[in-house]
Amino acid sequence: MTVQLDHTILPAHDKHASAEFLADVLGLPAPEAMGPFVAVALAHDLTLDFADAGGPIRPLHFAFRVSDRQFEASFDRVCELALPYWADPRRTRPGEIAQRGRGRAFYFEDPSGHFFEVLTRPEIQEQAA
Repeated sequence: MTVQLDHTILPAHDKHASAEFLADVLGLPAPEAMGPFVAVALAHDLTLDFADAGGPIRPLHFAFRVSDRQFEASFDRVCELALPYWADPRRTRPGEIAQRGRGRAFYFEDPSGHFFEVLTRPEIQEQAA
């Protein structure tokens, strides 16, 4: 049997706000309540399940590989929301997009402080096509 990641749980100050924020920025379907969680559906039946945290949150990092069109839409949404963004994970290049060969990336925070990355990898997308 092949092993496939099904879901992971992210603590949040407000699970509904965090799930809606991520779905909005990435242009995904509206999150769905699943028991005590609010799930954001990604590709391959994977979900990110947000749960309300009872205390401090240790920020996590998640990187989302998207198409060029999705990258532009996500970046536009981050700009519309006037969110700070960076070209690097150390946050030394604010307001920039990283160029990685023919790919691009940017980083931003969600309402609970998790650090999200949106990136393209054209060389991988071309091989899969």
